[in-house]
Parts: sequence; structure tokens; C-alpha cells
Amino acid sequence: METNVGGTDQSLRIGLGMLLTIIGAVSLLGQALGPILGALLVVVGLVFLWTGYTRQCLLYKPLGINTN
Repeated sequence: METNVGGTDQSLRIGLGMLLTIIGAVSLLGQALGPILGALLVVVGLVFLWTGYTRQCLLYKPLGINTN
């Protein structure tokens, strides 16, 4: 599969993914935002990290977006 995530997009995804994953994990451990919201933040953060690392976004293809 070809890459469709550019350098700036990749950096933003990785940074946002790390932030959301950390906030979600802290929420799960400390019950700050609640377990459901914490788990959701971890999942969304991991998706951002994965798409940033692989430089492939599955939503970009049907929408015709290519930031690469």
C-alpha cells in the first residue's frame, strides 16, 4: 500500500497520538476522566501513532487526500 501521509502530517499524528495515549492512560490509572473516556483516548491515540508510523491513513484514500 502506498504512503499518503506527508512529513508534517506524520509529525502531528505522532505528537497527538503520544499526547492522547498518555492522557488516556493516566485517566485509566487515576480515574480522572473516567474509564470509558480514558480507554477511548488510548485507542484513538494508538491509531494516530500507527498511522503516523506507517504513513498510511485508511480514511485518506476514499476521501482522495494525499499529504505526501
